[in-house]
Amino acid sequence: MRAQRGPVPWAAVTRGALAAGPLLLAALLAGRASLGVVAAIAAMLAGINDRPGSRRTSVRRIGVPALAGAVGLLVGSYAGAHLGAFALTLVLTGLGLVGGGISAIGPVASGTGTQLLVTSAVGAGMPLPDPVWQTVPAFLAGAGWLLALRLLLPTPVSRTGDPRAGRGRGPYRPDSRFAPRPDKRSDPRPDPRPEPRPGPRPDVRLDFRFDGERAAVAEVYEAVAALLDAAGTEHAGARRAALTAALDHAQDALAGPRLRRHPSSAAERRLHAQYAAALPLGEAATALAWAERTVPKRAAEGPRRLAAAVRGNSLAGPLPAPARTDPALRALDAALLHAAEVFDRGRAPDLHTRRQSVAALVRTVLGAGGREYALRAGLCFGAAVATAQALHHGHWYGAHQHWYWLPATAVFLVKPDLGPLVSRVLCRAAGTVLGALLFAGFAAVLPRPEGLVVLVAVCGALVPVAARHFAAQTTVVTVLVLALVMVGGEPQASAGRIGETLLACAIVLIVGHLPVPGQRGGGVRARIDAADAAAHAYLVHVLGESDDRAARWTLRREAYRTLAEARAAIARAAAELPALARHSAGADEVAAVLERLVDTTTACAVHLDDTGRLTPRHTERLAALRDELATRRGGVGRSRTLA
Repeated sequence: MRAQRGPVPWAAVTRGALAAGPLLLAALLAGRASLGVVAAIAAMLAGINDRPGSRRTSVRRIGVPALAGAVGLLVGSYAGAHLGAFALTLVLTGLGLVGGGISAIGPVASGTGTQLLVTSAVGAGMPLPDPVWQTVPAFLAGAGWLLALRLLLPTPVSRTGDPRAGRGRGPYRPDSRFAPRPDKRSDPRPDPRPEPRPGPRPDVRLDFRFDGERAAVAEVYEAVAALLDAAGTEHAGARRAALTAALDHAQDALAGPRLRRHPSSAAERRLHAQYAAALPLGEAATALAWAERTVPKRAAEGPRRLAAAVRGNSLAGPLPAPARTDPALRALDAALLHAAEVFDRGRAPDLHTRRQSVAALVRTVLGAGGREYALRAGLCFGAAVATAQALHHGHWYGAHQHWYWLPATAVFLVKPDLGPLVSRVLCRAAGTVLGALLFAGFAAVLPRPEGLVVLVAVCGALVPVAARHFAAQTTVVTVLVLALVMVGGEPQASAGRIGETLLACAIVLIVGHLPVPGQRGGGVRARIDAADAAAHAYLVHVLGESDDRAARWTLRREAYRTLAEARAAIARAAAELPALARHSAGADEVAAVLERLVDTTTACAVHLDDTGRLTPRHTERLAALRDELATRRGGVGRSRTLA
């Protein structure tokens, strides 16, 4: 129920203002209002998927759901035109099962499933005067227009340099203000740092094509610094989770779709190298946080200067040298040295990620989590379609004959990955009532159609800001859609939309909480199993004392990523009503044990690198975690780490 916070995404606001409104205006000027409505709906849906990140990832995040939306529009249009009520309900229910099942794969797949179902409902329930071979290209053109804006328009920040960017020359060298004092406990080995040498001046001309990647990599270094600051305090766990989120975001930003296997530009290769250089820094910071003792303030200054250098596309400059008094601090010092060399002349290494095979994706869709997701989404969507068909053929709709609103609303409500069911129902109901009332007022005073076109453009600009809260987003989208359908020739129908929304809320609440065949909580159990398997693979690799650092970092990234996904699924399930929340009871404690196990494994890896053997504290902690995991697992998934 809480709203997200953050700065106003002005770039997304600009894209929203230039998307649906101008498309609708161009269609009206060309005398093709119905095609303009379809293109504007596509632009609106693409705007909902227009999230912060790199331009490359936006191709997948916007483009893949748009293609699924075109398929849904095609299937829905043909089914609505040629099938009776019963057959149409069966077809759309089957489509709901498919859309729900693929949504279990991940966020992009979830957006794909959502758009598939929404457009199938629109195609079947809002018959358009144009043939399908024209409406489907119009839909793709609308989504493609917003995607083109996302790829071509520079963001405001990318046109100016970052004042925090490093301005020094040359690679890593100790700053006299932060130089450690002589300490007889210091590492007796010679200092491996090179002597300062001249280097090229920083390049403050930023390439806006990579502003998303640059911001994501800089946030990783900031998160490393924040974790070092929090070491030895009660905030260390939250900061380590924030580091995981930053690494996940940067990895996704850099690993977007590309035509070539490897980065083709020097700027992109440099960013890949800078991301990879942050991995050993994160490993050392995690080991220091695991040790539960404070770290000197100067230790966090180096990662912060590296973050500024990433933002400014410059060299690292002088970096403070942390004291080399224990294995974790020595690992941090070595990681800083490596990062400075990479910033000076980095190459593009592997991103330490592995693509999921088609077989793995199929197993996810057909697994317990995918089956539960598909059944829940399919039943709710099918029930909404059946109810809408009954009302439609019973002539309950009055002046307007379009019945798409009821099943489309059910789709946005039932998706488990979009938030707890009850809170979304309450937000949707409140947002629809407010949006319908606002539109009724606007429709009474605005000239047509020019006033409605302006209203569509304003709402398109507000969508990125309203995305911070589901009720606010619902309000804006309701006004936008009602304006679009009125431009398309439908009479003012605010009261009917309120009634249909409340009916959809009731259907989702009832059907979503009905007992279903099989074991409930399958989505949470599947996430826990994946996190357990990843933690087990990481632990086996580290205890095997392999020298393959790249494989270790890949396994560590997978372990932390799967844990973050499990934590998110558990948090959503815990916020449901008791009828649903009880099926995931105990999962949060298991995830907490797995997190401590992965943190301990990271600390073991750092210590083994330095000394070649583990201390009694490491082995005792691993044994204690093994016993605690055995106690807490119970019926929550299967255990692999106990092996």
